[in-house]
Amino acid sequence: MSLAYTYPKSRFEPAMVINLNSREERDRLSTSAVKGFFNIARQWKLKDEEARELLGGLPSSSFYELKKNPNRTLDVDRITRISYLIGIYKALHILYGDTLADSWVKMPNQNRLFNGLSPLRFMEMGGIIAMQAVRALLDARRGGI
Repeated sequence: MSLAYTYPKSRFEPAMVINLNSREERDRLSTSAVKGFFNIARQWKLKDEEARELLGGLPSSSFYELKKNPNRTLDVDRITRISYLIGIYKALHILYGDTLADSWVKMPNQNRLFNGLSPLRFMEMGGIIAMQAVRALLDARRGGI
């Protein structure tokens, strides 16, 4: 009789870790990430200045070039930011109806995390760390953690 333990069989596989330091991976993901970001920005009715800030304070000229030609390879920071925003968008649409999900980011929020700020303003001020916190909050609310 063997006393060795094994993980139970599951239909769920662990998520693959993507190496964003790999230029090939960023090349593969960047165009769809940029298109997804601009779709989210449109759904959230973001001003260009707000969208630029979420991308890490992208200069105006670079922002409009990216908007016009999304076939650019993003750096690790920008692709990570967009990844968090896509996760936030998805979580909001799981938790709420479309109208509330798309307006939630601009609404003042009394959660201690936001301290009365809108989640958008919180993410603009706090950058990638704030995006990570918002994503974790929403994933916890939907039971994803």
